[in-house]
Amino acid sequence: MVVIRLNRVGATHAPKYRITVADQRRHPQGRFLEVLGHYNPNPSGKEKGLELDLTKTQEWIKKGARPTDRVKSLIRKAEQGKN
Repeated sequence: MVVIRLNRVGATHAPKYRITVADQRRHPQGRFLEVLGHYNPNPSGKEKGLELDLTKTQEWIKKGARPTDRVKSLIRKAEQGKN
């Protein structure tokens, strides 16, 4: 099954995440099919906290990819910010 999930990147005590599409059986930090966006839980200055391509995300969901609970909440947050 294909899932949309977060891959942690960044330094120790300074997490940043990629929002990726990957096979569920793959290691969470392993190979992925596509990067849909980035999430920074602690943005500073002019940095954006969330960058997400909603059109690609919706395409993957239509194809059957299942987002994790955290990614679902980030999608909702991105949709609200879009309006």
